[in-house]
Amino acid sequence: MPEWIVACAVDDVDEEDVIRFDHDGRTFAIYRSPDDEFFATDGLCTHEKVHLADGLVMDDIIECPKHNGRFNYKTGAAKGAPVCVNLQTYPVKVEAGKVMIEIGERDG
Repeated sequence: MPEWIVACAVDDVDEEDVIRFDHDGRTFAIYRSPDDEFFATDGLCTHEKVHLADGLVMDDIIECPKHNGRFNYKTGAAKGAPVCVNLQTYPVKVEAGKVMIEIGERDG
């Protein structure tokens, strides 16, 4: 069953930045776009499971710090080798200065 959880405060994420959020054994990445919107994806690169929060945000792209694979953090789409598996994305909302993400049950 989907569940909304508080990931961080709005002020915890700077514009064009990403932070790591761990919850219940899972790792997420929370992004703030140049348009001041928030997004959430799985927090590990699908190539070698490196934390994306250590990566570089450029417009709507997150670049993995290990092999420079790229994803569109708004859609989760893999955008540059060596990554070829998309990231899972999660609905995000902001309430009372908090960034909340909707997480579902684990796949598999």
